[in-house]
Amino acid sequence: MMDPKRHDHVFLGEGHTRNERRTWLVIALTAVMMVAEIAAGTIFGSMALVADGWHMSTHAAAMLITALAYRYARRNAHNPRFTFGTGKMGDLAGFASAIVLGLVALLIGWESFQRLAAPVPIDFTEAIAVAVLGLAVNLVSAWLLREDHHHHGHGHDHGHDHHHHEEPRAGARDNNLRAAYLHVLTDALTSVLAIVALLAGSLYGWLWLDPAVGVVGALIIAHWSIGLVKDAGGVLLDYLPKGEDRPAKIREAIEGTGDEITDLHVWRLGPGHYGAIVALVTADPQPPAHYREKLAHIPGLSHVTVEVANA
Repeated sequence: MMDPKRHDHVFLGEGHTRNERRTWLVIALTAVMMVAEIAAGTIFGSMALVADGWHMSTHAAAMLITALAYRYARRNAHNPRFTFGTGKMGDLAGFASAIVLGLVALLIGWESFQRLAAPVPIDFTEAIAVAVLGLAVNLVSAWLLREDHHHHGHGHDHGHDHHHHEEPRAGARDNNLRAAYLHVLTDALTSVLAIVALLAGSLYGWLWLDPAVGVVGALIIAHWSIGLVKDAGGVLLDYLPKGEDRPAKIREAIEGTGDEITDLHVWRLGPGHYGAIVALVTADPQPPAHYREKLAHIPGLSHVTVEVANA
């Protein structure tokens, strides 16, 4: 029988298993579409279909990072070698995917500039059909990868000077799922821009518009990539973003009754899970459980260590 005073360090996101399952489903959907496009393009001699098929393969590979990170984090959730669990695995994968996203932006931008300098003939009917088909697949994938915040957690408490508290949490953004979602959104965006440019090109003969919107798309994708690098990188480096109010709430809860916090560390352990180390001095020392109770109302504090010193 497990010692009730012992506790685990499982700080996975609220919908970890659900998100993992959905990511594999999107990869399968993308892979089937990719194979179909490459095969059809090869059989019917369509370079547009072949090119779009290989383009989808890059996103399938990037989403594979997401899926494997979910699987690794789940399988190693109880591995004691991970001091604070595997909750940050998704942020590491999100950071890697953001780099891939940035490279995609560079490639799209470079190819667009080349086509601006030397326009190539376009089979508008075929290209529009491919873009519409790609957009449909991406919209289904985006729906599957949407973040769902309607699931509720459960609470349980551990003994000694640690506290595990789980409830519907603020700041529970899953950067791993976000990375996969951005890859799908990137594909959808390029499809929409391509459809607009190709329609205008077929109606007015504006060949320059297709590569021009390619440059615009590359800039938007680069912006998303930079945002994801900052957010995922910040979690990996234990950086608390502006607006994170848990440190202030901890100080307010502890120091509001006259005790003084001498050292405070708050960091993210995983989506919706935060750790805190609180060192305080007081003229009337109480057991750590007393101070943990004062912090019980703060959402997402999943691992709290309290150190009490006599003033």
